[in-house]
Amino acid sequence: MNNRRPVRIANCSGFYGDRVAAAWEVLEGGDVDVLTGDYLAELTMLILWKARQKDASGGYAKTFLSQMERVMGTCLDRGIKVVSNAGGLNPEGLTDRLHELAATLGLSPRIAWIEGDDLTDRLPELVAAGHPLTHLDTGKALADSNTKAVTANAYLGAWGIVDALRADADIVVCPRVTDASLVVGPAAWWHGWDRSDYDALAGAVAAGHVIECGPQATGGNYSRLPAVPDKRRPGFPIAEVAADGQVVITKQVGSGGHVSPGTVTAQLLYEIQSPAYANPDVVAHFDTLRLEQQGPDRVLISGATGTAPPPDLKVAINQLGGYRNTMTLVLTGLDIEAKADWARAQLFDVLGGEDTFDEVDVRLLRFDRPDAETNEQATAHLRVTVKSADKNKVGRRFANATMELAVGGYAGFHTTTPPADASAYGVYWPTLVPLDVVTHSVVLPDGTRRVVPHGPTATPVESQPVSALGTDVTAIAGETRRVPLGTVCSARSGDKGGNANVGIWTEDERGFAWLDAHLTVERFRELLPEAADLEIRRWALPRLNALNFVVVGLLGAGVAETARPDPQAKGLGEYLRSRHVDVPVALIELEESRR
Repeated sequence: MNNRRPVRIANCSGFYGDRVAAAWEVLEGGDVDVLTGDYLAELTMLILWKARQKDASGGYAKTFLSQMERVMGTCLDRGIKVVSNAGGLNPEGLTDRLHELAATLGLSPRIAWIEGDDLTDRLPELVAAGHPLTHLDTGKALADSNTKAVTANAYLGAWGIVDALRADADIVVCPRVTDASLVVGPAAWWHGWDRSDYDALAGAVAAGHVIECGPQATGGNYSRLPAVPDKRRPGFPIAEVAADGQVVITKQVGSGGHVSPGTVTAQLLYEIQSPAYANPDVVAHFDTLRLEQQGPDRVLISGATGTAPPPDLKVAINQLGGYRNTMTLVLTGLDIEAKADWARAQLFDVLGGEDTFDEVDVRLLRFDRPDAETNEQATAHLRVTVKSADKNKVGRRFANATMELAVGGYAGFHTTTPPADASAYGVYWPTLVPLDVVTHSVVLPDGTRRVVPHGPTATPVESQPVSALGTDVTAIAGETRRVPLGTVCSARSGDKGGNANVGIWTEDERGFAWLDAHLTVERFRELLPEAADLEIRRWALPRLNALNFVVVGLLGAGVAETARPDPQAKGLGEYLRSRHVDVPVALIELEESRR
């Protein structure tokens, strides 16, 4: 370890489509050493694949070029390194475009790019070599799948980024590295860490996970809205990573939003599963983390413990599942259920029956109320989704059939959208491959290609879901009141492939003692009826006063395939907070005293 000052690493993108001006705004808001941006998610890889079918030179996040057009000169003048996964499916292509952009700006940045994640063309070879590429949730082997894989990308680690920065690269273009690698790489380079500096690396993984989604760490999507004093658009986060792996999360000066232990907890719990958070370079144990408010908009993350990474890399495979279409019929006023039943029967009579399709999903969404004060408040939606390998079955033929109910169906018939054609959808397939089948390489600014060796690994001890800690709750027992769970708890939810993740936490240990005892898997299942028949995993993170739940299969085969109205489970945590439970009055009063 060295005693160099903490490295200031900023985020300027939480997803492909995020605020283009963010890169400039972050640089205007204070000094940073490294500018990072996260553009990739499982769905994004499918989006980039579709873009590449139209233009073979594409396959990268084009918005990154727009950002660099404005800030490349500033970054070079101030010595700010840029590390991004905007390369997507075509990091070499993005590197070429960056060189072209730099030439038009009269600049000469040193650009490196990473490769080795793309396994798409190698899938048959891997299966033939005895790698089953088993689905992590279903246990099904890839060879037993009847759908075509169009993308397959291994999650690479941080050491290719380290090599690029050591070769004095100004910009590092990454493909599918882990989100945290965008912070781990610069931190390891800055502080001269070794591959076995597991605790420091774990702290950097925590930092990377916190800032990867941009303003979600600074008040964005935060369930405790009154706790965010500055209601302006939240600024983008900055992680100050010290040599020992301790991290301060802050944000750009003068920006909106708020950084607190609550906003940082929300992002730490976002889209994780076990507290043993596996990355290619370290397993970061999130249940060892502690948070402390150091000052206005400054939260210290300490206590990170890391262990050797696993011997496998995660691979995200996207398959073409077929075609889908959705039409939403509006039902108004009286006899909502009878109207819905009649509409469904008429529609599929026109179409030749529900068996015409590979899959049918019909949902009656009730927004209506008796004696509504407005027309809109008297409406419900009948949402009909059909899927088929035959595009013609679910295209205009299906959409136009709904319109045949217009004058011969239920009273008040209308739809939310005009008829539309079918669209292709993807199926997400998460799996693992041994490290030795992946060649992680970096192409340095001088054109030299260097293979990045894999480091030492260990078979991780499987984290077991915790049902309860048995905490003594005597101090907060007594009289209860039936109130929404969100009266005393915060939450953050999201997707991990076909699984939904819900993190829920309290402000202090006393609240957590009650939450840990109260919110068992069984009670969670009662509060979330759509998970009644699904596997639910539960973990406790006492140092964060938090529980984490994973609902396996709630989202089907992932966001691109599911017919669920909230396909990424973004609102699931808020739904859980809205459910009424019996809460000790003393705990309610404690929460009220904080306001």
